[in-house]
Amino acid sequence: MSVVLDASALLALLRDEEGAAMVAEALEQGGVLMSAVNWAETLSRLSDYGQDLDGFVEYADVLVLEPFDQIQAEASARLRVTTRKAGLSLGDRACLALAKTRGLAVLTADRGWTGVALGVEIRLIRS
Repeated sequence: MSVVLDASALLALLRDEEGAAMVAEALEQGGVLMSAVNWAETLSRLSDYGQDLDGFVEYADVLVLEPFDQIQAEASARLRVTTRKAGLSLGDRACLALAKTRGLAVLTADRGWTGVALGVEIRLIRS
């Protein structure tokens, strides 16, 4: 079954953090989607950590990178009212919008998402 990856989930895999095995398993099954916004967020965070991005761009080949188009932008904007108090970012909403419009679950390390009525199945990669 396909899922949508949040940047936090992909970062857990790339940095071998808790929850990496769950993300690796999803990638092995194939059809894992990620918003281009979250891909940029992932690469930006790796850059913050001082990582050479060339070593990571190959992961784009195992993901289905989705453009942040008009449909995604509007779906993300619609989530703003619901997610504002929880402090969810544009990147968070881009991930959720992709999952919502595709009817898919999200893999994330962000526990704050579970307390918000999002209409999306949230699968935490960390216990």
